[in-house]
Amino acid sequence: MERITDIYSEKMSVYSQLNENQLKHIYEPEEGLFIAESANVIIRAMDAGYVPESFLIEDGLTEKAESITGRFPDVTVYTASKEVISKLTGYPMTRGFLSAMKRREMPDHRRLLDEGRHVAILYGIENPTNMGAIFRSAAALGIDAVLVSHDSCDPLYRRAIRVSMGCVFQVPWAVLPEEDGAEALFDVLKDRGYTTLAAALTDDAVPLDRAGDIRKQKTAVFFGSEGDGLPKDVTEKCDCRIVIPMKNGVDSLNVAAASAVIFWEMTSTLR
Repeated sequence: MERITDIYSEKMSVYSQLNENQLKHIYEPEEGLFIAESANVIIRAMDAGYVPESFLIEDGLTEKAESITGRFPDVTVYTASKEVISKLTGYPMTRGFLSAMKRREMPDHRRLLDEGRHVAILYGIENPTNMGAIFRSAAALGIDAVLVSHDSCDPLYRRAIRVSMGCVFQVPWAVLPEEDGAEALFDVLKDRGYTTLAAALTDDAVPLDRAGDIRKQKTAVFFGSEGDGLPKDVTEKCDCRIVIPMKNGVDSLNVAAASAVIFWEMTSTLR
């Protein structure tokens, strides 16, 4: 163990100074880091096979943390006061446990499609809060995999992990290759027998409950950004456009809330 009094010291840079992109690319070629916060989230990451590079634990919690840090006895454990750790966010969000953890090589998206039955495909989801909430719903409701476009935010951003409550470690996911366009992706989906749905406010969109028996089919549902929605070429290539029926003049739900409703409809008979 090593006690820290200056959270902005060089050895603490991964926690206090490096931004998300710098953490992601701190090592080459793809051996970046991410920050996991809270004991439960760190445990979920470890259980999923992620390896810590260091721990940062609040004073007074080191004994409680032994069940976590003891799984990697050669990893440095930094300790600091609650006041010092709180400087990271300005308020006590970490619950006294943080870990800088090593990223892993991402699986090939085609393998996830081979193994899955119900998948979510996210295009341009830039908000980490939405990303984390979608992953939490995906884990809770039994989605087999999540595919993320290259222009979406990283599911391992600190806030995305926090909002997901570590569920990002429980759902297989992959980033779609930047060089592959929509046509290549739809060829892969078609070859594997997926029915494709676009969550989109188009004139030909049908209510979710009239989209066919998506509970029994291999189904891939596409979600777009809050502002621009799905790209037109993606929406048009899908077998069906779907909407959730609304009342009171509301045209749509937040993408994270909409994903939970659609995931339930996809998987409710499978649990």
